[in-house]
Amino acid sequence: MRLCRLALLLLLLPCAALAQDRRSTLRVSLNTELQVLDPLLTTINATRVFAYLVFDTLVSLDAEGQYRPQMLEGWQISPDRLTYAFTLREGLEWSDGQPVTAEDCVASIRRWAKREALGGQLMAATREMRVVDARRFEIRLNRPFAFVIEALGKAGHTIPVMMPARLAAHDPNLPVPEIVGSGPYRFLQAEWRPGERASFVRNPRYRPREEPPSALAGGKVARMERIELVSITDQATRAAALESGELDFLEILPFDYIARMRRNRNVVVGQPRGIDQFYAVLNVNHAVPPFNDPAIRKALQAAIMQPEVMAAMGLPDDMVVPWCGSIYMCNAAGATEAGTEGLRAASAERARALLRASGYRGEPVVFLHAAASALLNPIGLVMADQMRRAGFTVDLRSTDYATVAQRRLSRAPLEQGGWSVAPIVFNGVDLANALANPLIAYNCVDYPGWYCDPRLAGLTARYSEAATPEAARALADELQATVHDAVTFVPGGQFSGPPAWRAELRGVLPFSFPVFWGVERR
Repeated sequence: MRLCRLALLLLLLPCAALAQDRRSTLRVSLNTELQVLDPLLTTINATRVFAYLVFDTLVSLDAEGQYRPQMLEGWQISPDRLTYAFTLREGLEWSDGQPVTAEDCVASIRRWAKREALGGQLMAATREMRVVDARRFEIRLNRPFAFVIEALGKAGHTIPVMMPARLAAHDPNLPVPEIVGSGPYRFLQAEWRPGERASFVRNPRYRPREEPPSALAGGKVARMERIELVSITDQATRAAALESGELDFLEILPFDYIARMRRNRNVVVGQPRGIDQFYAVLNVNHAVPPFNDPAIRKALQAAIMQPEVMAAMGLPDDMVVPWCGSIYMCNAAGATEAGTEGLRAASAERARALLRASGYRGEPVVFLHAAASALLNPIGLVMADQMRRAGFTVDLRSTDYATVAQRRLSRAPLEQGGWSVAPIVFNGVDLANALANPLIAYNCVDYPGWYCDPRLAGLTARYSEAATPEAARALADELQATVHDAVTFVPGGQFSGPPAWRAELRGVLPFSFPVFWGVERR
């Protein structure tokens, strides 16, 4: 009898262990696949989620939009606003067991600044970065720069993550050879199967802050032992997997399933607001005809009617902002209507009149359409139709998102594989800071669209030195008015891409993209 009981116990043990593993594992499906591990080399959201799991930042953004110390104990600013002195928290370690030092941080800032517009502006204002000792370093400016802290805490692309100096010394245009961070999780690189699964385990060397978590700030306590990012490209399959419990979390719930999931008591559908929402824009190529002509860009701006674009998304009314001209997001701290008169007057009739007056002669417009993207497909179809109604000769090129993303990098003429316009979607958090906002920050640099307006350069310089919040607010308004006048991009509307998760999870933090510290099962 004793032997029989022992045999039964041995049979049951694997099932019990499997159940325990399942309880301590969070299975997630992101909207895009994890393909690139270095967060400086891509703006794909999956890499940003990856970065916040395995790396950490000196400063972090909280749920109120305030920048708080993260890896830092704190900072001091000299009375003349030219010297920033930073002190790291005690006892920070990299996932390989080595201590985090000020030298690591200075090297990481330098590498990041070579790839990021706001970082480049910070370095242009910097006289020197100096390591004081193992835990302290300074940034000494050659002129006041009002956004040092915001730069180091930038949550949008590209993120100023910290890494060991030996890795930060690598060419910023090439991926680092290994992933060593000081974040709450450790990446199991040997188990990574691109297109299938990426796995993470709790980092035993991570030292969370004592404060409660708030967005990207506070104590990032890793309560789940393991996190798995599971690649599922089919929207219906992803939704079914959440309903059945095979998945725990979807970054974006397919829109056709929102009403159904709201009725399912086993599923929670998130309700993003303000900068946690998305902003659709039409990326305009200023480098080649016809949109190198400002008059034709004005006609394009008049052709895009946001209510029609947003209606095509198929979202509930409470997940759409029917019209938003603020490049800093509506229903957010930076929202403004400065310079939006032309956007409000959009109509097919006005667009046709402006296009006739511009001298446009029916030249083809190559429209890159990501037909396989649940977000970009309906946006693209409506925008292309609006352009045709305005009188543009639209050459619609429908492909997958990866092909669109690759082709957007080309500055070639249209006849040599170039492009004219492409709908894209930004996370609201990427737009909140004027110095990092892609509609402003990539002025006169090598960024798809290649817009270049000298007015933006002057305004940006003045904004970076603003001495008061009131002065910064007025300059942010001027920057937005100039963006709309130059038509660097054409706004398409603001909307929610709601996350959804199993109801037994608690501690899910609302934010612009998924973060998983503090999450546990009931």
